[in-house]
Amino acid sequence: MVGVKIRSPTIIFLQRARMVFALTALIPTVFITVIGIVLLATGGSKSAAVVGGILVLCFCGTALAGYALGTILVTRGASLAAVQNEFLSSVSHELRTPLTSIRLFIDTLREDRVHDPAEKQRCLNVIHQELARLDGLVAKLLTLSRIESRHAAFDRRPVAVADIVSEAMVAFEAIRFGTEVDLKVSLEPGLMVNGDQSALAQALANLLGNAWKYTPPQGRRIELSATGDVREVSIVVADNGVGIPGSEQKAIFNKFRRGSAAVNSGSTGTGLGLAVVRAIVTAHRGKIDVHSEENRGARFRILLPRQSAEAV
Repeated sequence: MVGVKIRSPTIIFLQRARMVFALTALIPTVFITVIGIVLLATGGSKSAAVVGGILVLCFCGTALAGYALGTILVTRGASLAAVQNEFLSSVSHELRTPLTSIRLFIDTLREDRVHDPAEKQRCLNVIHQELARLDGLVAKLLTLSRIESRHAAFDRRPVAVADIVSEAMVAFEAIRFGTEVDLKVSLEPGLMVNGDQSALAQALANLLGNAWKYTPPQGRRIELSATGDVREVSIVVADNGVGIPGSEQKAIFNKFRRGSAAVNSGSTGTGLGLAVVRAIVTAHRGKIDVHSEENRGARFRILLPRQSAEAV
């Protein structure tokens, strides 16, 4: 059965608006342009006809420019509507999956279909895990919404990079608890940035958590380094994991986008972690990029404006 892609009413409305705009603006402009050309061609020495032709052509040029700008704006509106619909569809899917699982296990326990205490405990554990997943998903969505709507109140104060790394390491220790990992940390002393320590630590902890999650347990190695020059501070998280194909390295920073290696590994995730990292870094007037090859690890780099020690 061939799937039919249903367009939203918003997109249909914008497409109709673009068509009406073309009919009401472009077609009359073409006719008036023809009239202007005829006036110029047949005016001869009659200055009034020549001036009239020039004015008509100027009007037509302005109308065409307005049509082009209007088309660009309408097209951009259609694109934003498509992105919004895709986002809502992704959110619905991500919410429906754990809710379906929770409902299934609750029905199983409510109808007393499981009598073994160990199986009952397993059902409760699954419900707890799915609730935690829902809680994490909603928290990340709220964080993204606040940042992107510029309602997130970030502190703007000088903070030492060493303090950011220290707070991120506390969060990372909770993630990697009980597992072996060769973690190397190298920090250039005296590095300062201007921003929110907790938010930047959250972004760095997300990168460390991803490095741990997508690196095989055997020989797992993660390197965290921070260096700086006169203008910028560079914070790098590198691992020896599965890597990211070049075709996916831009898309993984979008909401609900996960790399193929992450999906194939079967690891859990919402596809929001890197979107949160990029939003936090961008809000601090910074940049984030990634360099990676398949099966040769990944290297994420955060660039932030450096705060001079004299200004502290």
